[in-house]
Amino acid sequence: MTLQTIHIDFPSDILLTINESEKDLKKRIKFSLAVQLYLEDKVTIGKAAQIAGMSHFAFETALSEQRIPISLLSAEDIRKDMEKLK
Repeated sequence: MTLQTIHIDFPSDILLTINESEKDLKKRIKFSLAVQLYLEDKVTIGKAAQIAGMSHFAFETALSEQRIPISLLSAEDIRKDMEKLK
């Protein structure tokens, strides 16, 4: 897997303001982006985990801890799948 680096400018005192290390802030940003893209159905949960730099299981666990669904299937999607299986 190749990586793409993106630079984002923040106020110079951001780390002091939020009392976090640069490493922790990067981790938070990557996780937040991954969650947002997943919730917008732009990426799969597996790709979101990859963006966050986490294993699939760890990402699902983190979502569950924040009460974010690990499946975005609607009741209608499930009904359609059940009909196909009959």
